[in-house]
Amino acid sequence: MELYHGSLEIVKEPNIDVQNYKTDFGKGFYTTLDFNQAKRWTKIKKDRIIKENPNIKVKRYVNVYGYTYNSDLNTIEFKSADEKWLDFIYMNRNSDSLLHNHDIISGPVANDNLFATLKLFESNYISKEETIKALKSYKLINQISFHTNEALKTIRFIRAEEIEDDE
Repeated sequence: MELYHGSLEIVKEPNIDVQNYKTDFGKGFYTTLDFNQAKRWTKIKKDRIIKENPNIKVKRYVNVYGYTYNSDLNTIEFKSADEKWLDFIYMNRNSDSLLHNHDIISGPVANDNLFATLKLFESNYISKEETIKALKSYKLINQISFHTNEALKTIRFIRAEEIEDDE
């Protein structure tokens, strides 16, 4: 199985220690099965950098990895944006530390399209039930995150594809 990671650099050796805690599944190395989603992540990252320093030249890459399943690892899969998923991402996005002991987590991305709905939920403008109902109307992209060094051993770098600015 191929996994994709959007970055501003070639990442031959993924590292969980350089990642942010306040993400959907907590501090980890994030990938997706969707090449176009990884491409979108590179654009988001580039736009953030350029906003801070408009004169900087930035390259974009989709790094491609092969994945080998390891049944000894503690994995969890969220099949949909349900109540369990919502509780889990809400907990992680509001913490400064890793709050779980999973090696690998897969499930929907709480991307920019979902951000407004999640903000309404976090601000108590809509209920959990209303949030889940709204989330079901979105086409959800998957993500697979790796949270331990043992988990990172299941992926191997294959190649990096540079993404042109018009893509």
